[in-house]
Amino acid sequence: MLGRVSGAVPAKIIFQPGKLSSSFFTFARVKGEHLTTERGIEAFAALGTVMRDGAAGVRTGHAGRFAALIESLHLSNPWFTPENTRRAVEATGNILTSEKLTRWLSAYPGLNEEREPETVSVVMAGNIPMVGFHDLLCVLITGNRLQARLSSKDEHLMKAVSETLSAIDQAFTPMIELTTERLKGFTKVIATGSNNTSRYFEYYFRNIPSIIRRNRNSIAIIDGTESPGELGLLGDDIFTYFGLGCRNVIKLYLPEGYDPESLTRHWSRYGTLRSHYKYSVNYDHNKAVMIVNRERFFDGGFVLFRESPSLSPPMAVVHYEFYHQEDLPFAPPEMEGELLQCVAGHGYLPFGTTQQPELWDYADNTDTISFLLKKNKAR
Repeated sequence: MLGRVSGAVPAKIIFQPGKLSSSFFTFARVKGEHLTTERGIEAFAALGTVMRDGAAGVRTGHAGRFAALIESLHLSNPWFTPENTRRAVEATGNILTSEKLTRWLSAYPGLNEEREPETVSVVMAGNIPMVGFHDLLCVLITGNRLQARLSSKDEHLMKAVSETLSAIDQAFTPMIELTTERLKGFTKVIATGSNNTSRYFEYYFRNIPSIIRRNRNSIAIIDGTESPGELGLLGDDIFTYFGLGCRNVIKLYLPEGYDPESLTRHWSRYGTLRSHYKYSVNYDHNKAVMIVNRERFFDGGFVLFRESPSLSPPMAVVHYEFYHQEDLPFAPPEMEGELLQCVAGHGYLPFGTTQQPELWDYADNTDTISFLLKKNKAR
């Protein structure tokens, strides 16, 4: 199956950490272009308006660029369908309001302290549209300079974001560097990749303060009291973005005696997934593998169900596992480790919301703002 944090750079890329020249910061101070937190909030709130308009189909101004990308990105990346790209652009726009940005950042008094900006390199994933945006936001809103290595799978949206932001406030222009070349001159790193590429990241960045993200998955816990509407929303958690995101539910914990086949009648609207060539290839392949291996599974027509303790099924396959009803409230053992991104169910995230994170819902539960505000120790 395609990775849920794909798009990382290959191991051959050479990274050169070091000290950034102060010439940029001198220029910014001379020109009076200091980006305060309040100014950053104003700019990103304006960007949110543009993105919401673009998702709504406005064809003029900067919103028109997002509207055009929504309709055309599937031509270069078939996974970025108009529906999924529109969903991602709209969801991002919805969290970029002055109220939400102010509420989020009010938890960080360190933002009010005077500090010298740093260059932060961000290696972005590209498994779903806009997946690297939150890191971009965190770096810039803390007054730091962004050096981003884009994934080829999601470079067009991220370029549209950065160029629109610069048009809204030109002070962002020299603070954003998008590159496909080797990274250099940085003092902090945020890198997202698979479990395999994360090992390379750990080696390359072993002497640099860093956040290294790996594969994560999400689950849902069914207690048997869910309404038909809630079970329908669970389908959104599973099938949005073809299940490629770390916040997509890929495993169900069911009470003993629960019929997993009954769930498919709540997800009939996702039957159109079979008409998507790449998804259908994965579905047919994984079905054939299970047949050849004589594995027990049942076919939902567009999704395959398999009882398994594994937390990492391939694409188009949902794993499930039973628990004893008397064990409620039930907590799966994986919740104690580092494998889970989020959990849907009663007492957890409401069904249908796993792909609608707020600004304060950090990837891997690692507070990116606190990391960026922390002063580097002398090397």
